[in-house]
Amino acid sequence: MNNRRALIYALAIAWSLCLNPARAAPAESEAAARKDAHDIFKQLIEINTTDSVGSITMASRAMEQRLLDAGFAKADVIVIGPNDRKANMVARYRGKLGSKLKPILIIGHLDVVEAQRQDWTTDPFTFVEKDGYYYGRGAQDMKESDAIAVADFIRLKKEGFVPDRDIILALTADEEGGKSNGVAWLLQNHRDLIEAEYALNPDSGGVRPDNPQIVGFEAIEKLYADYQVLATNPGGHSSLPTGDNAIYHVADALALLQKSPFPFELNAVTREYFAQLAKIESGQTAADMRAILTMPPDPQAVERLSQDTHANSIMRTTCVATMLSGGHAPNALPGRAEANVNCRIFPGHSQEEIRLSLVKLFNDPKLSVRYRSDAGDLMDHGSDRKAMAPPPLREDVMNALRSVAGKLWPGATVLPVMEAGASDSIHTMNAGIPSYGISGVAIERADDRAHGRDERVRVDAYYNGLEFYYRFLKALTTPAG
Repeated sequence: MNNRRALIYALAIAWSLCLNPARAAPAESEAAARKDAHDIFKQLIEINTTDSVGSITMASRAMEQRLLDAGFAKADVIVIGPNDRKANMVARYRGKLGSKLKPILIIGHLDVVEAQRQDWTTDPFTFVEKDGYYYGRGAQDMKESDAIAVADFIRLKKEGFVPDRDIILALTADEEGGKSNGVAWLLQNHRDLIEAEYALNPDSGGVRPDNPQIVGFEAIEKLYADYQVLATNPGGHSSLPTGDNAIYHVADALALLQKSPFPFELNAVTREYFAQLAKIESGQTAADMRAILTMPPDPQAVERLSQDTHANSIMRTTCVATMLSGGHAPNALPGRAEANVNCRIFPGHSQEEIRLSLVKLFNDPKLSVRYRSDAGDLMDHGSDRKAMAPPPLREDVMNALRSVAGKLWPGATVLPVMEAGASDSIHTMNAGIPSYGISGVAIERADDRAHGRDERVRVDAYYNGLEFYYRFLKALTTPAG
């Protein structure tokens, strides 16, 4: 270890202890786990796993080797997938011999959203340590959690810990996009490898260190959908600007979309979320949270809360333009223009229902709105499937979560949340495996950079997340008696 890296570790430990003064200095195994976690995180960030040019297989092989070097049996670490670039890694941590308990499954995607060097102040595929943060594509979504899971597997193995059941870790492809979603593929082709009593998904939930401090667990999530908004016409010479213009048709539709939010909604999870949060918020915010729970809800309170991007995202379906293209020459009227509209659909509504809502909103016969599948195929009709109902809350999971969170973040409130985005839990839930979004990595609301430029995670938050999952897994699987 060079002097600079040793200093980074020392500062990270000192910082963590300042935030958690009740914690003793890290034991030898914890210090070793931190080094492993650092090196694994760096390795994963620097393996490009984008759909366009990256390799999930390379990342899977790297994690396979880490586990084999730590003493896992070759038969318990499998790299498998539909093609050379999209192979998933499935590792099994063996539990007590003869245990009748079904395994616990941890899922985490290895793929990341595309990132262009010119958009970042650092190289997105170089692991950079500066100003108390780790930078790189995937630092928040979700290579930090992948690295934590692998490092904690290694730490538990080195300590000789024997859980009361098997723990399965599946690191997979194409959650962010692409045609080879790893969780779906494993369920369809090798379900025996990941069959479990329930799943943990660190891609959702998490710690908000803002005031008030919250430890959220995902109880339900929105439904994901993309739509193509397309305008076509014969085009013409640009010297005739009053002619039909496909770009204007699409632009007018998008401007209307921006000004037309979907209706306010609550469900059992978000109602409980706002009810509990109102008890620890203060002033107008707390009053507004109580006011939206009344029947009927106070429209002015809804409007004020909607100005907060996070609150707005869990109070309604949201749709936003994410890509735009049009025209074929600088001196011609565009005969074709299209936009991609990305929607996160409130539970209870289907992809087709939202497609029809967009058609009605645009009210333009010169526009078509088609559903775009995960594989990129365009369809005139979206799925009628709706978001899954939340799984029943397991007493063992909740007790372990409250216990560990209470020790690491004293005074924080544990809250059920609705994930504003979507995750691979949709596949495990649809397969009958109850799934819970739980992460121990703290990210300030104002610093949520997932999918954005200069993605980063605080050094202390990363190592606290490492400690959280180590303790959480032990709490869930320590044999009784």
